[in-house]
Amino acid sequence: MARIKYYYDTETCRYERVKVSKWDIFLNLLGFLSVSLILAVGIIIVYNSYFDSPKEAQLKKENKELQFYYEMMEKEVNNVQKVLSSLQERDDEVYRNIMGAEPIPSSIRAAGVGGAERYKNIIESELERENLILSMMQDLDKVKKQMYIQTKSYDEILEMAENKEEMMASIPAIQPIPNKELKRLASGFGMRMHPILKVVRPHEGCDFSAPRGTPIYSTGDGEVIRVQSTFGGFGKLVVIDHGYGFVTKYAHMSSFNVKRGDKVKRGDCIGFVGTTGTSTAPHLHYEIHKDGKPINPVHYFYQDVSDEEYEKLLELSSRENQSLG
Repeated sequence: MARIKYYYDTETCRYERVKVSKWDIFLNLLGFLSVSLILAVGIIIVYNSYFDSPKEAQLKKENKELQFYYEMMEKEVNNVQKVLSSLQERDDEVYRNIMGAEPIPSSIRAAGVGGAERYKNIIESELERENLILSMMQDLDKVKKQMYIQTKSYDEILEMAENKEEMMASIPAIQPIPNKELKRLASGFGMRMHPILKVVRPHEGCDFSAPRGTPIYSTGDGEVIRVQSTFGGFGKLVVIDHGYGFVTKYAHMSSFNVKRGDKVKRGDCIGFVGTTGTSTAPHLHYEIHKDGKPINPVHYFYQDVSDEEYEKLLELSSRENQSLG
């Protein structure tokens, strides 16, 4: 019920009732509605600034999930690219080199995926994350083409290898000491800190840490061309000529199991791990030379390890640490 208002009339000396016209009522109502509308709009603006609607909240949640799965897929594609790159390097530097075949040109390995016409549907779709989708599609197409090229290369190598059994038996292809747990590879090929001289210098092989007396095996068929003992350097050393330009060296032995002129097969015990010569701990220093030049032995551990184990050995050998001698 509306309050009744009065005013004091000085002429009649009485309180008279205030009369409200319909126009006054209309103006008051209009003012009330205007203020209410302004307040409502303000509240809505403030609410929308700090709070999401249920639909917006759901869309943001979906976007976060999509972003998470995209990043996860991107990591997987990057991992596949790394493994493929390692296989390509192994293919060119080892397999094709062994078979006397020319490496696959980098322009072919790059595997172009065509122009924008190929992704016309994605470009014209007006998606909010068009660039992300387009980038992922291009990466996937590139990896698929590179994998196809690598598969054809392996087919070619397999065909070349069918008539080269003797050559394949001679090429160094296993680790020179037992290393099933992949924990023996202590230092790899490349620039390493010398343990005694304390200077960085080329390390032309791999160091395998192992207890004194651990058997050392010939990594391929061949002939023993040197068996020598020195106080410094390699200490007790065995050198095997495998033919086809391959020579292997086994250094810092404790004792020999072969003599010069012996014919050995892959897997034959040729001596035992020691710490002779310039050595700081019991280990085997192993080298492979091709046509007189030292090459990374890890690339030739392909017969007694799986692809995953090879990747692990490759990672271990790439660490820039100190050699053992």
